[in-house]
Amino acid sequence: MIMSRIEAPSSEDTAATGDLVDLLLSGLPAEAVLTDPDVTASYANDMASFCPAGAPAVVVLPCTTEQVQHVMRTATALRVPVVPQGARTGLSGAANASDGCIVLSLTKMDRILEINPVDRIAVCEPGVVNAALSRAVGEHGLYYPPDPSSWEMCTIGGNIGTASGGLCCVKYGVTAEYVLGLDVVLADGRLMSTGRRTAKGVAGYDLTRLFVGSEGSLGIVVRAVLGLRPKPPEQLVLAAEFASAAAACDAVCRIMEGGHVPSLLELMDRTTVKAVNDMAQMGLPESTEALLLAAFDTTAPAADLAAVGALCEAAGATQVVPADDVAESELLLQARRLSLTALEAVKGVTMIDDVCVPRSRLAEMLEGVDRIAEKYQLTIGVVAHAGDGNTHPTVCFDSADPDESRRARESFDEIMALGLELGGTITGEHGVGVLKKEWLAREIGPVGMEMQRAVKQAFDPLNILNPGKLF
Repeated sequence: MIMSRIEAPSSEDTAATGDLVDLLLSGLPAEAVLTDPDVTASYANDMASFCPAGAPAVVVLPCTTEQVQHVMRTATALRVPVVPQGARTGLSGAANASDGCIVLSLTKMDRILEINPVDRIAVCEPGVVNAALSRAVGEHGLYYPPDPSSWEMCTIGGNIGTASGGLCCVKYGVTAEYVLGLDVVLADGRLMSTGRRTAKGVAGYDLTRLFVGSEGSLGIVVRAVLGLRPKPPEQLVLAAEFASAAAACDAVCRIMEGGHVPSLLELMDRTTVKAVNDMAQMGLPESTEALLLAAFDTTAPAADLAAVGALCEAAGATQVVPADDVAESELLLQARRLSLTALEAVKGVTMIDDVCVPRSRLAEMLEGVDRIAEKYQLTIGVVAHAGDGNTHPTVCFDSADPDESRRARESFDEIMALGLELGGTITGEHGVGVLKKEWLAREIGPVGMEMQRAVKQAFDPLNILNPGKLF
């Protein structure tokens, strides 16, 4: 990880920390309050590169809503910043600690409270792991669609905080579309409920949506009511190889224009295909400039794959391989699942960008990334949720080389600028955090920033909730 050195607290800070810990212990069990500097340092940052992190004064691991309320009342009384955390799988520095803060880890609040097949909802605490929830609702014939790549580790609270997405968003949408209601502990310790558990509801401002993607800067989510869908059939997958990224992007446009609704539509550029081949010897043709993966979970997926395969061939695909069954589909998806691991193996460190552009500009985005890679003499692979235009240009670099690290950061910024020029956004699913906060101002403008700060002031007048994030 690339981040600033964590400074040790001074003797004056240590005395203040003692008062803080004593107050926290008055409402928390001893095992929920961590003060060993070696332990607290391990909670300092998430998985983002180039994001500074400070030294927490203390880490707390509450198990109940009442304990979270106690933490926030203590923080308000002492004017101590609080940094909420889940599994710390984020990629923007949104969960990074600040010096002297309380790190509020919600991983112990991991109960699924209710699964209701009639109302098609699940109610859970923020520390529930995404995959655990998905498997639990699956036993009732239900489906929780949001599936970030880190779904085996990431938590529902973190997914809500960053408004995360995943591979299935092209058909099923992102986390925000499944969060119906929330219980939130505010900065001063009060508990507020938002939203509903009904299929419809438009009472007042939509505060639930306001908290989704707020990165812990407005309140602490302690309970979530999540919408569910009926469990779909197993999907079948098609792989199509192309001699150019432009041809693959043309196929994406044809598929979407044709009214098809794939459950997955993913693209890997030649750099990513090569990295996967080098790491896993998957035997993908070296001539492949782009690999497109499409999947359908309909009642007649073979027919859908045939139609999409024809569109890929019309766009110039050199080979189209539809799977015959679920097992073969899983084999075809292995290359996509290995993408980020393979790119990390190229140099040892990666910066994963998260720029989303209109689907119609996807080819221009990939061509621009190629130019940026050549300009900075870097390896930059692109994997994309092509069906919704969400690209993940991944900069591979040697963190021990200062010049290469500088070029990596500059290329990262240039990729974001390119995304904005193409009518896109600086982040489709990873969030702003520390990494992109200067770019948020460029995207939404001065009036937008003024209103964002006004919302923050209304919920957190002392600015103790995750300060320094977003803006």
